[in-house]
Amino acid sequence: MGTLYFARHGQTVWNVENKICGVTDIPLTELGHEQAIALGKRIAAEKLPVDEILYSPLMRASETARHISEETGIPMRMEPRLKEQNFGRFESTPRDGQEFRNAKTHFLDHYDGGETMMQLCQRVYNLIDDIRAGHQTYLLVAHNGISRAVHSYFYDMSNEEFAAFGISNCEVKAYTW
Repeated sequence: MGTLYFARHGQTVWNVENKICGVTDIPLTELGHEQAIALGKRIAAEKLPVDEILYSPLMRASETARHISEETGIPMRMEPRLKEQNFGRFESTPRDGQEFRNAKTHFLDHYDGGETMMQLCQRVYNLIDDIRAGHQTYLLVAHNGISRAVHSYFYDMSNEEFAAFGISNCEVKAYTW
């Protein structure tokens, strides 16, 4: 049996402002850095059996992964398939906007220049398939949109459940197969 761990990046200004970050490269806030350091200390204290950290190329995830790596000594590597979904015209708009909530349930919508939910899931599922084929335990450090795709790989979800799923900043989830 294998285990995959997933952590969302630390807090950003746009998280505080309730804006959709998507592929917009937003840095961590001071609290976000503190959250990432605390997460690294918790992972070290709990002795999670992680062989390597794979992280999104966006700075909010890469900085979170760096803090975790510094606290744990676990090596880290950038994984482009963990980049957040491109939400097109919805980037920088309110997360709780009715139009965006409706659009998230349309899995083939490109959001006027973005990426569909189906495309997002394909790249994340391909990554998880590659991980399952090996014998290492990974911690993926990425984004809320990526957390949906990861969770849906392991659990059946309705379209509404998928669109509504999310995790908190620096929350960790474990998945087994």
